[in-house]
Amino acid sequence: MRKYGFLCWVLGFAVFGLATMASPTRALCAEGDPNWKALEKEAVSLLSRYIQIDTTNPPGNEIKAAKFFKSIFDREGIEARIFESAPGRGNIYARLRGDGSKKALVLLNHMDVVPADRRFWSEEPFGGLVKDGYVWGRGALDMKGSAIVELMTMLILKRQGIPLKRDIIFLGMADEEAGGAMGLGFMVKEHFDLFKDAEFVLNEGGRINLRGDGKVPYYAVGVSEKGPFWLKLTVRGSPGHGSTPKSDSAVNKLIASLNRIINYQTPLKVVPEVQRFYADIADLEPSPKKERLKDLKRSLKDPVFAAEFTKNPRANAMVRNTISVTMLEGSSKVNVIPSQASAKIDIRLLPGEDPKEFLKELRLVIGDESIKIERILSIPPISSPTNSELFQIISEVSRNHDPEAVITTPLLRGFTDCHYFRERGILCYGFMPFKKSDKERSRVHGNDERISVENIKFGMGMLYEIVRKLVAK
Repeated sequence: MRKYGFLCWVLGFAVFGLATMASPTRALCAEGDPNWKALEKEAVSLLSRYIQIDTTNPPGNEIKAAKFFKSIFDREGIEARIFESAPGRGNIYARLRGDGSKKALVLLNHMDVVPADRRFWSEEPFGGLVKDGYVWGRGALDMKGSAIVELMTMLILKRQGIPLKRDIIFLGMADEEAGGAMGLGFMVKEHFDLFKDAEFVLNEGGRINLRGDGKVPYYAVGVSEKGPFWLKLTVRGSPGHGSTPKSDSAVNKLIASLNRIINYQTPLKVVPEVQRFYADIADLEPSPKKERLKDLKRSLKDPVFAAEFTKNPRANAMVRNTISVTMLEGSSKVNVIPSQASAKIDIRLLPGEDPKEFLKELRLVIGDESIKIERILSIPPISSPTNSELFQIISEVSRNHDPEAVITTPLLRGFTDCHYFRERGILCYGFMPFKKSDKERSRVHGNDERISVENIKFGMGMLYEIVRKLVAK
């Protein structure tokens, strides 16, 4: 994209400040570039409408969101299809055709969201309210805002008539928040032919880190993730009336086992991805921390530094396999001691870890062979390389915006649908160009989730730059 193209968006605030457009615009700047001010309004309006579609998983009901997207693609003349993995579990596939001289690019997003408890929100979680410069609602950050930015990138290229050397595929998937079996897992199993020709995938998992002073120290591109290893523990014990306690009750035995798990500290391990990330950002820190981060593996051998470093939960999760107890089930009545109790635990394994070996380790920690352990989900961590064309373009565009910022690749503590592609040799990168502070990131899966209008317009412009550089002739 010409450098003045993105500047046209900035200048457009003055030029088009009084413009109001209720319907999708095809207006251009004088040099033939998009009318970014009008597109910003369109994107905000679409995101507000999209948030109002409740896709809480469970039950998901993503078919409503899939129909929302299909109506837009149909109106714009872009081929689109909906696939249901089960009643109500919709997935949307759309394709903007190029000349096929290069393999396709996938713009990936998920349509389901986690639950939101209205009691703890300042505004309606599914109201899509635009207020104080933000679009409020569940999914605004994870990841309905990203989906709208991806959608707008595709629409702009189509409206502009940009000749493409790559097809662009839009995939809006169901069920990601529960592991993806009804979403991308289903699509890969049943309809992989639709996107097997892809070379690159852009997905969630990266960000632009924003400090409290408004400066951007680094751009984070997701190339690797921890592997989820979710387990269910089930215990049997003596049942009875709640008035007569039993030391060998299922609940007591379960609590004893969970207590041992909670108090267990997994060993510190610094994998190459984490070593590289902290070396990349070391110069952003003051001395002596700067020197420590340049060789984190060596520094963590110092117990004092290790204790200080791991006080931060995010940093701790980068250098350990982690275990979180998340779900408990016992009796359905307060005065009944149940025959059975269960718990579900969320384990995240570092790259290179063997789930079978970790399970052996966990059994030793529990120390009770009578406890039944079942696997709920196990996904191996796989990385994408940093020497690809897409990664280089992301780096180039990022440096154009912030020449002093570091381009780095932190290990994602969570996981995304990227693994479905990486397992099949297709390169997947996590990067959505939104500037997020730690406070904003804490709203993901939290209360009062919202995204700034500033982020929507900036993210749309920057993603367009990246995609155009990759796909345009």
